[in-house]
Amino acid sequence: MKIDILTLFPEMFNSLNESIIGKAIEKGIIEINVINIRDFSKDKHKKVDDTPYGGGAGMVMKADVVYEAFKSIDNKNAKTIFLSPQGKTLNQNKVEEISKKEHIILLCGHYEGIDERVLEEIVDEEISIGDYVLTGGELPAMVLVDSISRYIEGVISSESVEEESFSNGLLEYPQYTRPEIFLGKKVPEILLSRKSSKNC
Repeated sequence: MKIDILTLFPEMFNSLNESIIGKAIEKGIIEINVINIRDFSKDKHKKVDDTPYGGGAGMVMKADVVYEAFKSIDNKNAKTIFLSPQGKTLNQNKVEEISKKEHIILLCGHYEGIDERVLEEIVDEEISIGDYVLTGGELPAMVLVDSISRYIEGVISSESVEEESFSNGLLEYPQYTRPEIFLGKKVPEILLSRKSSKNC
């Protein structure tokens, strides 16, 4: 899967090079490109926002700058997702659906939002990770990348995916490992009997 991320803060995505996703990138299973929207500003100070028409607090990201950044990507067959508190709430079914795409583009907003005209032009879907407001779309984008990567073949074992929480509408059961007794609490007997039967 190819993932392009449009953001004002590309350094925030360095953590994607770690752990399971980092290994998937190294193997070429996932390709992640982070594009700095600020690079496409024609302003000498690299300004990307302006005051909103009609007044109001905060600043709005400019349509032309976001559009130029978007056009720098080969977006012919890509699905473009805007991370927004106004979007549909992310759930496991949506995660699995998106994981089947070959190419997605994630647009991270900031400040008071992005000029609606460019959203109407380039965005296929708006997604929220919950009913609360964050300072920008970067953390939601990372949540989305992490959740969908688990369903891409070769990233983790198929057995792990099959037993995922929420996949069958149920939460995963509690987990235990050694030591058998910790702070006076023992591993449930049924799990110990299963373990011994496996070792037979």
